Amino acid sequence: MSGHPLVGSLLGLLALAGCAREEGPRVTVSSPPRGSADLALDAGPWPAARQSLAHAITPESIAAPTRFLSDDLLEGRGPGARGDALAIAYIATELQGLGLTPGGPSGSYLQAVPLVRLKANVPSTVTFTGAGRGRATAQVTLNVPDDFVAMSGVQKPGIEIAGSELVFVGYGIVAPEYQWDDYKDVDVRGKTVVVMNNDPENDPQLFAGRTRLWYGRWDYKYLEAARHGAVGAIIIHTTHSAGYPWQVVSTSNAHEKFELPAGGEPRLLAKMWATEDATRKILSLSTGGGAGGVSPNLDDLRAGAETRAFRPKPLGSTLSLAFTTTMTSLSSSNVLGVLPGTDAELAKEAVVFTAHHDHLGIGAAKNGDSIYNGAIDNASGVGALLAIARAASLSPRARRSMLFIAVTAEEQGLLGSEYYCEHPTFAPGRIAADVNIDGVNVDGRTTDVAFVGLGKSSLDDVVRTFAARQGRTLHGDAYPDRGSFYRSDQFSFAKIGVPSIYISGGPGFVGRPAGWGEERVVDYETSRYHQPSDEYDPRWDWSGAVEDAELLLESALAIANADALPAWRPGDEFAKVARPR
Repeated sequence: MSGHPLVGSLLGLLALAGCAREEGPRVTVSSPPRGSADLALDAGPWPAARQSLAHAITPESIAAPTRFLSDDLLEGRGPGARGDALAIAYIATELQGLGLTPGGPSGSYLQAVPLVRLKANVPSTVTFTGAGRGRATAQVTLNVPDDFVAMSGVQKPGIEIAGSELVFVGYGIVAPEYQWDDYKDVDVRGKTVVVMNNDPENDPQLFAGRTRLWYGRWDYKYLEAARHGAVGAIIIHTTHSAGYPWQVVSTSNAHEKFELPAGGEPRLLAKMWATEDATRKILSLSTGGGAGGVSPNLDDLRAGAETRAFRPKPLGSTLSLAFTTTMTSLSSSNVLGVLPGTDAELAKEAVVFTAHHDHLGIGAAKNGDSIYNGAIDNASGVGALLAIARAASLSPRARRSMLFIAVTAEEQGLLGSEYYCEHPTFAPGRIAADVNIDGVNVDGRTTDVAFVGLGKSSLDDVVRTFAARQGRTLHGDAYPDRGSFYRSDQFSFAKIGVPSIYISGGPGFVGRPAGWGEERVVDYETSRYHQPSDEYDPRWDWSGAVEDAELLLESALAIANADALPAWRPGDEFAKVARPR
């Protein structure tokens, strides 16, 4: 824990916003006629602009906000908490000091986001029952959260599931475009489905092969189960299928959960996870899925779920679960600042920068520390957003407007960005692109850039051009099996038809041996991700974060000055989304 040494220096941090404005070179973009799918860029050298941006974005301009936002004073920035209010006030003050105009409703820098906080009082053990053949009724008891976690799926004071039959539904996917239906018209109303994480990955012609789609994400699994009338869904966790270890699941779900106020959408009573070993224990008491009364084998069930011919398998066992839920209505805020464009018509459109300002707040203590500071995730992203806003404010204005949004409640399911996309200040058809920042590189300069979502839109060429000017190569997601495109705020914008840029430097690092970058990723995921140990470290090397921020700003300025709006590639899953203007 880092104490509170920054309280007295808050004015010093805010003084970053008071730097004198400097004139920089105007970005020149050679563009095709309006409406073209591609943005044609002048690929020649751009030394003056690069020098200006390098001067405007510094390690300190990213590190200082990161250090403050991740201090213990802000108590982990849990939505609606005191630290959340401090973060919101700080970011709004910074944007105002930079000269950005208010981007929220009624001339405010804030867009209030209504939230419902749910704290499920789940018992310490959960019992499953199976009717044995010729023997006494068998039971398996799982420990919470070591084996099993559960959350309320409804905004009610409590839930009760009594003797709900378990049904294995494979990947739990219904995808007509792939002729795939894991429910096969089987009635699961009132039942609890057991579902695999991820999507089929062995056939490159199905579900993009090893690149995870939204069908492979846990939030899709719960939504599809609810649409089919299930009362509960248990996702089988493996580190490979989730992209993170069990401790991330148990830690993330040990905290209180937040949602936007419920509408009339179908909902589960309980959303649950079980470890692989716990699932095998559940199956050991099942008889309905095994031939001749033999309990079904998890490996056999999973193998059978890899083809279109799969049909749901009743497991012959039941779940009973009841718990109360402490429910509170509260509010957090997105923070919005605008640099208005200079073109009379194009200024009505915007390039949007997003970074979430929330984290997990105060939770279960680990090694005596209960504050989940979220330094990398995502105080650093907000630090980069503010540094980019500062650099943009020092440069000549672009033709399109530039909107900077620090969104709330990303860790709770992208809630702040979802709310903004439901209540946008620019119509979806007038949002050129979302440039999202969720964690920055604190390990130094890289030889390459990973573009999460490469191949989805005409933004590929924009980012590739400016990465090349930095002497870096561009490639797709370095870990495509993790579904990162659907795990951060650019997904909310994609659902309303807005293409995005979401990058990460590496995994190749300048002066480091091959594999070093991958080792750093593994170390972060196991040692700091969603843990109190994600704290600010004065030893971090911000040179790579500066280079990534420069790349994002250069790309955004090119988009903001081009005649054409970016477009999805034909056939992309979001290309069919209508974007009203």
